[in-house]
Amino acid sequence: MMWRLLPFILLLLFRLNGFTQVITVNAPSFVFEGISTPAEIIKEHSATWPEYLVQLDEKGKCIDTIFITDQASSRLEVELKFYTENQVNFKDFEVEQSNLPGVVPLWTSILPPLIAIFLALVFKEVIFALLSGVFIGAAIMGFYAEGWIGILTGFYRIIDTYIIHALNDSSHLSVIVFSIVIGGIVAVISKNGGMQGIVNRVSRFANSARNGQLTTWALGILIFFDDYANTLVVGNTMRAITDKLKISREKLAYIVDSTAAPVSAVAFVTTWIGAELGYISDGLDVINKDELVITEGVYSIFLSSLSYSFYPIMTLFFIFYIIYRGKDYGPMYKAEHRARRGKVVNPEENTGDLTELEDLEPVKGIKYKARNAVIPVLIVVLGTVVGLLFTGFESLNQQLNEISGLSKLRSWGEIWSELELLPTNPDSLTKKIGSLIGASDSYLALLWSSLTALLFAVLLTVGQKIMSLQATIETVVSGFKTMVPAILILILAWALASVTDEMHTADFLTGVIGDRLPPWIIPAITFVLSAFVAFSTGSSWSTMALVYPLILPAAWAICNSETYQYEFADSMAIFYNTVSAVLAGSVLGDHCSPISDTTILSSLASGSNHIDHVRTQIPYAITVGSVSVIVGTLFSALGLNPLIALLLGILALVLIVELLGKRVDGIS
Repeated sequence: MMWRLLPFILLLLFRLNGFTQVITVNAPSFVFEGISTPAEIIKEHSATWPEYLVQLDEKGKCIDTIFITDQASSRLEVELKFYTENQVNFKDFEVEQSNLPGVVPLWTSILPPLIAIFLALVFKEVIFALLSGVFIGAAIMGFYAEGWIGILTGFYRIIDTYIIHALNDSSHLSVIVFSIVIGGIVAVISKNGGMQGIVNRVSRFANSARNGQLTTWALGILIFFDDYANTLVVGNTMRAITDKLKISREKLAYIVDSTAAPVSAVAFVTTWIGAELGYISDGLDVINKDELVITEGVYSIFLSSLSYSFYPIMTLFFIFYIIYRGKDYGPMYKAEHRARRGKVVNPEENTGDLTELEDLEPVKGIKYKARNAVIPVLIVVLGTVVGLLFTGFESLNQQLNEISGLSKLRSWGEIWSELELLPTNPDSLTKKIGSLIGASDSYLALLWSSLTALLFAVLLTVGQKIMSLQATIETVVSGFKTMVPAILILILAWALASVTDEMHTADFLTGVIGDRLPPWIIPAITFVLSAFVAFSTGSSWSTMALVYPLILPAAWAICNSETYQYEFADSMAIFYNTVSAVLAGSVLGDHCSPISDTTILSSLASGSNHIDHVRTQIPYAITVGSVSVIVGTLFSALGLNPLIALLLGILALVLIVELLGKRVDGIS
């Protein structure tokens, strides 16, 4: 009888052996909870792969399914999600647990930016705050990777990893070099009397605090093509004028900062357009992955979303109205009250991050000629436009060559006539211009224009014998030096951004929202989420890159879910609103964040204490942000016409200024 049972016994033993096949998981030394991480699964030579692996949680529930295409291979390259430390389970397999990584709780990813922001606001020392934020992030990751010794190695990672990484980026270096060169230009045109000549000319129009601020606001809108150029050119040009008119440095920094990004974000042709279209396209790719659902072009979607750009438009109006009415409130009122009494810079705060350009008095005995400053400034502005066109046409020529399969050098006219061959199908003038600027390299354009402007500033100074060549070069170098404190802050802000990216801060904030929301609330939630991400990371561009691909597919899926089943037109209205909400929220968070590069540049260009600038700007940004998200974003998502929502928002801002604002004019 026993021999008849032998096959069943062997089969049972074989199956039991199959359930105890051992596999090894190799992963990085630390991972973040719930985040897909590249890993390697290795089987024993005697083990066999099934068609797919089922990853289980502690309770035996399926977390993920990994399909195996190459069953002959002993090693699998996979993406795994880790939820509990030192425990990974697969159905029908025993996992060697000794090689598993430390699992970092995802909520800790919010600590570095929050601690940095808290310390900056409390101690009013930005460099210490940024260094602390970078250290906290590095220490958390080091602890989970190496234990307590990881805290020490995290300290050294501040400089050997994050600061070096921040500098090992061509776009970052471009901003640094551009800022340094702008500092040299401003120093030269200050010493050669050009800046004073502009002051004398503009003073005819900017003959009061109101007119001086309106002039600054108008310049901020006119230089719409790039926020960096806008900030540095307008701030440096108008500082001497606003000082003379007893306008606080904080108010100048606010006007500069709050015109730069909003106008660059909504203008049809800016250096932002390429990035914006790319991010929106990423979201569309996910939506259209299985079938072509949205056939509208990316640029057309961007243009349609502009009618929902409530925060940028309301911000520009808000600045104009408080200037026109001569009213301020909150910390800005105190700053303006102090400035009208002759103290344009807050004497009670640390001024270590102020520029030293005010010490560059013009050479004595010279004639103040405005053209000595106007020519270099115009070269920066117009040269940037020419650079954008040159790099844009060059990039488009390469794209057309890839489409046609030819290696052809086309003229600008030929490229323009063939633009409709591009995948985005730009079939109108605005779309063609948008495609051209979107394909350009703004960093090259800024570098070329600033270097040319510096050359002309030196030639004008030496050619008119205002200063010797040696004295002029010394002035240029002194201008370079004035930018060092702000550049240090920029580098540390970028280092902190690297930490937040590595720790998946945006994923944590996105996950807090969840996906069980009615469609009409999605744009408002998106606005708030984008603002928090930008506030925490200090970068509106990074925020758009992270949020667009995540939120656009989610918004579309919720609108077309079985629960809601929106009509196509209604779904597109929510979609346009969501597209705009990401951009608007990113700009708001950028305005409120002390670790934002554009906020830092605004303080630098305006000669304002950085924390003073942030502290006085936040109440205004929150005011406009609150009105725009409630009256604009939320009401329009509920079906109100966007134009009517915009007008109601403007009316609400008028009432707020009239109720809270106090007049500061007339104080001697």
